[in-house]
Amino acid sequence: MDSAQALLAVMWVALTAYALLGGADFGAGVLDLLAGRSRTGMPQRRLIEHAIGPVWEANHVWLIFVLVLLWTGFPVVFASVMSTLYIPLTLAALGVIARGAAFAFRKASTELWQQRLFGGAFALSSVFTPFFLGVVAGGIASGRVPPGLAAGDLVTGWVNPTSLLGGVLAVGVCAYLAAAFLCDDAVRAGRAELAEAFRRKALVAAVAVGVVALAGIAVLHLDAPRLFSGLTGRAFPLVVASAVLGVASIALLWLRRYLLVRGAAVLAVAAVMWGWPVAQYPLMLPPRLTVSAAAARPEVTTTVLVVALVGALLVVPSLIWLFRLQHRMPYDSSG
Repeated sequence: MDSAQALLAVMWVALTAYALLGGADFGAGVLDLLAGRSRTGMPQRRLIEHAIGPVWEANHVWLIFVLVLLWTGFPVVFASVMSTLYIPLTLAALGVIARGAAFAFRKASTELWQQRLFGGAFALSSVFTPFFLGVVAGGIASGRVPPGLAAGDLVTGWVNPTSLLGGVLAVGVCAYLAAAFLCDDAVRAGRAELAEAFRRKALVAAVAVGVVALAGIAVLHLDAPRLFSGLTGRAFPLVVASAVLGVASIALLWLRRYLLVRGAAVLAVAAVMWGWPVAQYPLMLPPRLTVSAAAARPEVTTTVLVVALVGALLVVPSLIWLFRLQHRMPYDSSG
C-alpha cells in the first residue's frame, strides 16, 4: 500500500465516522420533526437535545477533516466535485449553518412561537442536509463527475435517479441510527415510555430503508450499471454483511436489546459505507480517473498522511472523552 492508498483509507475511516456520528445527529433532527405537536412532543425533543447538545458541533470535525484530505491529497477530485456539484454542496452547507443556528436559538428562546420557528428550521435542515449529501455521493458514484473544472453537467450531475436514491437512503439511515441510539439513551435516563416511542420510530425507519434499498437495486441496475456490477461483484460480501447486520439490528430492536442494537446498526451502516469504495476501486471518479492518477505527488501525500495521524493522536482522545462525558451526563427532563 502506497501513501496515496493509505491516505484514501484514512479519509474513508473519517467519512465513515461522520456518517455514523453526524448521521445520528442529523437523524435526531429528523425525529424532532416527527415528535408531534409542541406539548405532546416536548419529552422526546428534550431527550434529543440532551443526547446531541454537547457533541453536535464536534461531529462536523470529521467532515472538515475529509474535505481537507481530499483537497490536499487528491486535488483533481476535489476541484471536479466542488465545481460540478456546487449546487447541492452549497445547499448542504446552508443546511448545516441554518441547523446549527436554529438549534442554538431554540434552546435560548422563551416564547412558544420562537421555539416553534427555530425548531422547525432545525428539523427541516436536518432533513435537507443529509439528503443533499447523499445526492452528492450518488452523483460521484454513478460516474457523473468527470475530471476538470465544472466538466460535468451542473443539473443532471445531481438530479438523477442514483443521486435521488442516495439522498432518500441517507435521510432514512440517519433517522434509523438516531432512533436506535435514542432508545438506549431513554432507558439510561429512566424514561421507558420514550424508549418505546423511539423504538416504534426505529422500526418504521428500518422498514422504510429496507423498501428503498430493495427498490434501489433496480435503480442502480438501470442508471449506474458500473456501480451495480461492483456491488454485486467484489463488494458483494459487504453488501450481504450489511443486510444481515441490518436484519439483526431489527431483531434486537424487537427484543428491546438496545445496547446491542447500537452495535449492529453501526456495523450495518459501516459495511454499506465501505462497500462503495470497494465496488469502484481503483477508480475515484468513474469511469476513468484512478486513485494513482488523482493523487498528489508522493511527498505531498506522505506529508499529509503523517500530519493527519499526528492530528488524530491529539483530536481522537479528546472526542472520545467528550462522548464519555456526554454519556455520563445526568438527564434533566425540565431542560
